Amino acid sequence: MGLKDFFTKKKKEEFDLPGDLSLVKLQVGYLVDYDLKSWEVVARNHYDWGEGDISYEWQLKSEDEVVYLEMESDDEEKWSLSRKIPFGRLDSQVKTHILETGDPPEKIVFDGLTYYMEETAGGHFFKDGQGPGTEMLQWCYQDDKTRSFLCIEQWGENAFEATTGKGVEEYQFTNILPREI
Repeated sequence: MGLKDFFTKKKKEEFDLPGDLSLVKLQVGYLVDYDLKSWEVVARNHYDWGEGDISYEWQLKSEDEVVYLEMESDDEEKWSLSRKIPFGRLDSQVKTHILETGDPPEKIVFDGLTYYMEETAGGHFFKDGQGPGTEMLQWCYQDDKTRSFLCIEQWGENAFEATTGKGVEEYQFTNILPREI
């Protein structure tokens, strides 16, 4: 094996070198810094919304908090960060409206902000990218200034989850470290 063969072989293997790391390449076990905290990637999921529309989600855990980093790609990558909130914190009429009409209300007031219906979608959720996927519905709302959003997800007939979040930029996440260097 000559020197040229040694370097050629190394090029063919895939390594996550520190200069090669980006948010989209995050895997379970990786660490990343955001908002003055270090976060560990504890899950890497995706949603299939049909017709080739897929969004990716990383569950990040710090010492005292869990957040969800999501990336969807239309013409460009869009990043968002959300936190689950207890569904019961929403007005009780939200669940009633969904169960009676099949759709949520056009606007929701939560924590002093009014959110307006922005988008609805149905798709499949793939936990850790595995399995046949779980069917779900999602309704997303934005506030007046489009700085924050609220999403409601329906899993089955009577199971609901809610999240609130905001758009983020890739440069806000630093010091990405793989499981092993």
